Amino acid sequence: MATDIHLPASGAAPTSAASRRVAEERRRRLTIWVARAALLVAIIGIWQFSAGRLISDFFIGRPTEIAETLWRWAASGELFFHGGITAIEALLGFLLGSALGMSVGIVLGRSQMLADVLDPFITMFYSLPKVALAPMFILWFGIGIDMKIYLTATIVFFLVFLNTYSGVRAVSREQIAILRLMGANERHILRKVVVPSAITWVFNGLRLSVPYALIGAIVGELIASNKGLGYLLANASGQFDTSAMFAALIAIMILALMLNTAVRWFEHVAMPWKSVESRREMSI
Repeated sequence: MATDIHLPASGAAPTSAASRRVAEERRRRLTIWVARAALLVAIIGIWQFSAGRLISDFFIGRPTEIAETLWRWAASGELFFHGGITAIEALLGFLLGSALGMSVGIVLGRSQMLADVLDPFITMFYSLPKVALAPMFILWFGIGIDMKIYLTATIVFFLVFLNTYSGVRAVSREQIAILRLMGANERHILRKVVVPSAITWVFNGLRLSVPYALIGAIVGELIASNKGLGYLLANASGQFDTSAMFAALIAIMILALMLNTAVRWFEHVAMPWKSVESRREMSI
């Protein structure tokens, strides 16, 4: 008497395991967001309780007053106007500095002779505190938006350049030699090997540069400006308005978070294979 034996589909077990891992990853992310929210609520609660009781609110302000200040600035449009000015300065300086840093990094990375010649000059300029250049930039470019953009670009340039240069120098010499044997010229080598291999290094530099781009814009506004979040911060400091100072700092942090998110999104678009690799690792 024959007995029917039903075997499970070959892909059923791996698919089930992958589904469980995806569900576990979702629960983990939800737990992280809940923990973050709880931590934020706890910090604000302790802050609100301490202000005026344990520590004078003249020094730390009150979260309720900070929220009122932010709401007042948002309702009047002042927050978006000054935040937009700072965002433009940081973004344009970031783009300019990144473009120059990547270009110079690729050129010097592919020309060891030129890199050796320029190495001491690059080291000297990199070691120089970029904030010290602000008075010179004011002298050269005035106190307008141009000065903040160029100062920001100078700060961003070195971070992107060093990462790009390191990425280009780390490219496999065997791959380049094989391409040359196949008749590839420098343009083919850059497009097929150098840029794809160094792009991870480049994006590391870009991520590191985002907060420094904002620092450049804010420092320029603190030194000489009547617009931007740095101006709001300096104006609040001049009036000894602690709540307004914290409100300006919170606005700066929110802007930094938005810029970081934009860079991460662009990295996801430029390197889609990283998301595929992450999903593949999750399914193993």
